[in-house]
Amino acid sequence: MQISQQTPMPSPPPAITTKDLSYLKDAMSWELLAFKKFHFYAQQVNDLEIKQAFEQAGKMHQNHYQRLLSHLQVNNDAIMANVPNPNQGQQH
Repeated sequence: MQISQQTPMPSPPPAITTKDLSYLKDAMSWELLAFKKFHFYAQQVNDLEIKQAFEQAGKMHQNHYQRLLSHLQVNNDAIMANVPNPNQGQQH
């Protein structure tokens, strides 16, 4: 059995589809929840080393959330207006 290797995209696509948006919303929810949990755990422990580990993990999830959010900060309508419509030119 041969396993095919996919090459990663160098950058996200300029437009966001409805399916992309659904994935991004889910991922953002998971990252936000993880950030909140680690923040809560950091407040509950007395051991400084464990507290710092929780804070570091929380910051990592906060950074992931911010990166995902940055992908949503595009003018999707303007980008989609320039995407060719395959149905244009067809008359019914």
